[in-house]
Amino acid sequence: MTGLIWFVQVVHYPLFNQVGESVFSRYETIHTQSTTWVVGPVMLAELFSAGWLLWLAPEGIPGWKLWAGAGLLGIVWVSTALLQVPQHGLLASGFDQRAYETLVSTNWIRTVGWSLRGLLALWMLWDLLSPVEGG
Repeated sequence: MTGLIWFVQVVHYPLFNQVGESVFSRYETIHTQSTTWVVGPVMLAELFSAGWLLWLAPEGIPGWKLWAGAGLLGIVWVSTALLQVPQHGLLASGFDQRAYETLVSTNWIRTVGWSLRGLLALWMLWDLLSPVEGG
């Protein structure tokens, strides 16, 4: 999700204001439906895997890293539900500059959250693959 959210933040959302008001509502509807089919299953898999890691608690990964990852994922989900989804709902009625600006600015919460989560996942992978000292 880290790579996808950066694409959305830097490329995709900035192009919204180039679509044109006469076709924007249809564009937004198609965008939202198509994105849901791509992102929804991946987000659900990520949520499931975060819960599974908390339950499994793999040896060699400190518990605080697992909880930090889950917390970052919680922030992403709350931001999606309370900030981005409502803006997409407003935009479905037609291009609205304020809703668009709110969408782009609040999406930084998800961009930072998923980026930190990606770095944390790499750190946990390093923990698992690094040889144990003294062993």
